[in-house]
Amino acid sequence: MKISDIQFGMLRVPLKTPFKTALRTVEQVEDIVVMVRTDDGHVGYGSAPATAVITGDTHGSIMDAVRHYISPRLIGQDIANLNRVTHLVQGAMEKNSSAKAAVEIAVYDLWGQLYGAPLYKLLGGGDPVVTTDITISVDYIDKMVADSIDAVERGFESLKIKVGKDIGVDIERTRAIHAAVEGRALLRLDANQGWTAKQAVYALQTLEDAGVKLELVEQPVKAYDLEGLRYVTERVHTPVMADESVFGPMEVIELIRMRAADIVNIKLMKTGGISNAVRIADICGMHGIECMIGCMLESSIGVAAAVHLAVAKADVITKVDLDGPSLCQYDPVTGGVIFNESEITVTDAPGLGIREIRGLVAVADDKAA
Repeated sequence: MKISDIQFGMLRVPLKTPFKTALRTVEQVEDIVVMVRTDDGHVGYGSAPATAVITGDTHGSIMDAVRHYISPRLIGQDIANLNRVTHLVQGAMEKNSSAKAAVEIAVYDLWGQLYGAPLYKLLGGGDPVVTTDITISVDYIDKMVADSIDAVERGFESLKIKVGKDIGVDIERTRAIHAAVEGRALLRLDANQGWTAKQAVYALQTLEDAGVKLELVEQPVKAYDLEGLRYVTERVHTPVMADESVFGPMEVIELIRMRAADIVNIKLMKTGGISNAVRIADICGMHGIECMIGCMLESSIGVAAAVHLAVAKADVITKVDLDGPSLCQYDPVTGGVIFNESEITVTDAPGLGIREIRGLVAVADDKAA
């Protein structure tokens, strides 16, 4: 099974409600879909959204990176030589993690197809069912409380609360949501780099003193501010999770050395795909550090790959934040991974198990791409 061609498509899926964070507002998922074709007729699927404010990747840069740098290295390569193929992907250029992730996901999909097994079994096996939280977008307090109650009534037992715009209002948002769902759902606070280290300590100590128990706080300070992250970690009882501060294995090693966080958030779009995500999970496992598996605002193609990883590395990946498909009005992908509100189930179909992607538009015919 040798790689013969790499093609692109654009997939757009409207959201149920606008997705709002301290960094951006989005109304629909827009993924570049990468299709890696082989000489024996198989197709592997991968995808990546544009996340310029997080990874620096845009739709145009993703396609150019794949077309001009990654694809020429991969044509003719045998999928069976997985380590070589992923090494070629990672070494094609610096950064551009989303482009690398899209291609790697497709390659791992083909690897599973080659051996006729679902990806999670090749990565180590496990229980093919995981439970995700759901994101509550930053908004007026009453709206966030209503959204939280609705999520709990739909069966979600963990809520990820977006904050980071106004420290005083953030505290009130969190207290109001906690009062509304106390005893029915765990709260995860995501500040999206919106606070300074001192603001984070003030907010978290205020909430702790008020009896608001949080499961974790995610990336309270700027991504580059590891000293600030450590400052927060040392001064609050709430577990601190690093997200944008950690992209690859070397950053994880430095984070652990500094004792700057309690938990690491793995996202395939940051790690450049599955190979580095596996390395991060293994490093964290060696040091007794828990991981969360997360995603960008993306379709169920890339999220499906993250689910397979979460199943295979469940001993280290103890928290799941893969609600992207649940935020969409519908799932355009048929086969492989079944997203049903908080419950995500993996079938035994080979690779990612994708049979059909409805609404996929060839990039050559999509001027907006």
